[in-house]
Amino acid sequence: MTDIGKTLQNARNEKHYTLDDLQQITKIQKRYLIAIEENNFDALPGDFYVRAFIRQYADTVGIKADKLLSELDEQAGKKKVEETEEEPTEAKIRTEAVRRQQQSSTPSQVSQSFDKFMHYLPTIIIVGVVVIIIGSIYFVVAGNKKEANQAASSTNVSISSDVSSSKKSSKKESSSEEVSSSSSKKESSSSSESSKSSKGQKITNTAVSGSRFTYSLTSPAKKNKIKFTSKGGSAWSSISVNGTANWQGTLQNGASHTVTLPEGTTSFNISLGNSNVTNITINGKKFDFLKENSTLTVRQITVNVANE
Repeated sequence: MTDIGKTLQNARNEKHYTLDDLQQITKIQKRYLIAIEENNFDALPGDFYVRAFIRQYADTVGIKADKLLSELDEQAGKKKVEETEEEPTEAKIRTEAVRRQQQSSTPSQVSQSFDKFMHYLPTIIIVGVVVIIIGSIYFVVAGNKKEANQAASSTNVSISSDVSSSKKSSKKESSSEEVSSSSSKKESSSSSESSKSSKGQKITNTAVSGSRFTYSLTSPAKKNKIKFTSKGGSAWSSISVNGTANWQGTLQNGASHTVTLPEGTTSFNISLGNSNVTNITINGKKFDFLKENSTLTVRQITVNVANE
């Protein structure tokens, strides 16, 4: 049987990588790397990340991940069978005691409970009917009172509006013209600004190396907004700006998170743990990174920003 953690550790040592080096390359936290090498897979966030992190670890140190994942599945299957076959003796004893107690219950106890229920049933029915009648009367009276108040209120409003409408009509006409002209100016200015921020923006793939992808972002906004959305499952993502970590977290299905990059950003790096359920938009435009190898789950993305 293959020792998954020992195999990965030996491959790392042959590459002369330290755990810190591997953390920097894969963006996997050091404590998770240690847990993998010790076969302590329960310390990882979940079964999906166990497989994803082992695959990324193996790809980085240059060994085939499929064999290790098959061994992981085989170990998980044997563990499940052993847990199913084992049943504590104490639990068996408790189960047998409950079964005997249930068998010892006499039919007379059930009959007595039923007789008590039938004795109080007429009283329960009468109380329920009285409650329904009182509730109906209350709702009818409250409805009539509400209609009377609405009628009186509408009469007062119509009288007062007729008296004041003649005095205020000229003022409203002039003010409405001013408001409409100013609003039209605001709408035209806001629409022109938004079109300028996204017009001409283009993302181009410039390099591919395994699970690492490089892109060029031209005609960006002054402050670029990167939005992460998870659709179809949970996904871990992180983003660093000019080599400094900015945000990382796990988004549940349907959740999203937006990161605003500082003005003057020249490059940013994105790490995805489950790229197949992760959507990214840059300044409101979809970033279609899956068209470069859509079957890859874990990927590292570098975006160079061409500020004009």
